[in-house]
Amino acid sequence: MIAIVDYGVGNLFSLCCSLKSLELDACVTAEPAVIRNADKVILPGVGAFGDAIDKLRETGLDQIVLEEAVSGKPLLGICLGMQLLFDKGYEFGEHEGLGLLRGSVVAMHGSIPEGLKIPQMGWNALIRKRPHPLLREVREGDCVYFVHSFYAADCEESLVATTEYGKELTAVVARENVMGCQFHPEKSGPVGLRILKAFAEMKL
Repeated sequence: MIAIVDYGVGNLFSLCCSLKSLELDACVTAEPAVIRNADKVILPGVGAFGDAIDKLRETGLDQIVLEEAVSGKPLLGICLGMQLLFDKGYEFGEHEGLGLLRGSVVAMHGSIPEGLKIPQMGWNALIRKRPHPLLREVREGDCVYFVHSFYAADCEESLVATTEYGKELTAVVARENVMGCQFHPEKSGPVGLRILKAFAEMKL
């Protein structure tokens, strides 16, 4: 079973529906026992880094996510959920992340050429940097759906794929059992479903 962590940030319905369309057992939950009993965990998220990490900590689910990640259970962060996996985020101040991946989440403004719209919103191609089971059924140039104004930087040790938007921006990261997608696989059509399926079938 895949537990989708519900800490009050974002609409989780489409993610749950995508997993169930693949005939995968998934549930949206804020119950520590359910997360502990799950085979895999997804940490979603939309909005601002500071608000999200505060809500995660207020619920106490930050410790559950950390414990499960340290135990070796596969963990996938999606969009803001991916960003929370890093050491720090600099959206409306400086905020401590979960520290499961090395790196910081910084603004696209000032990093990409002027004239490009922020947030980056729409379909962009993935540029593979190294092989990873999460992308086992993804072809070079396959497009996925992004909505973000911040990106993960200084994360070379976990970098799996980037996307081009004025410069190469982090798109997929992974370190052992901890993985993340900056884009929304549940909104990325057949390509996104193949990524979710690969995560569900991953054996570490």
